Amino acid sequence: MKLKTRYFGELEIDEKKILTFERGLLGFEDVKRYVLIPVGDGSSPFSWLQSVDDGNLAFVVVNPFMIKGDYDFEISDDIVEKLEIADASDIVVLAVVVVPDDMAKMTMNLKAPLIINTRNNKGAQTVLDTAEYSVRHYIMEELRGQEVAENAGSDAKERAVACYK
Repeated sequence: MKLKTRYFGELEIDEKKILTFERGLLGFEDVKRYVLIPVGDGSSPFSWLQSVDDGNLAFVVVNPFMIKGDYDFEISDDIVEKLEIADASDIVVLAVVVVPDDMAKMTMNLKAPLIINTRNNKGAQTVLDTAEYSVRHYIMEELRGQEVAENAGSDAKERAVACYK
């Protein structure tokens, strides 16, 4: 199937890879069908969620676990039922990203993740009933925090080794 898009020009997409969000996404409830387009060689945690119904609509999305390793929530029984989830290994979780002019202020929405059943390509956006996560979680700040923690850990290891020399 050929798809004309704003950001990627004309794409040939496999209809078997179309994701269906029965209720759409928040603010875009009338747009139901999307396809995931990897960034670069596919090793990036970022992808594009390109609308099949509106070639002008695309979202940057990210695997939130690759940015915030301790991200954790339970998928509601309602979502499990609607997406016909039979096995946890069939699930992909994505967070919608906002990319402003100042990349240091890039955020991801951890409050309303996208849940996709890769077995049947059904998806849903769910709003988590917790104050633990926000709609604007700063990605670069999270990555800097991880870097600091990793460096602190390596310094501690070096100090520990130095003590026993």
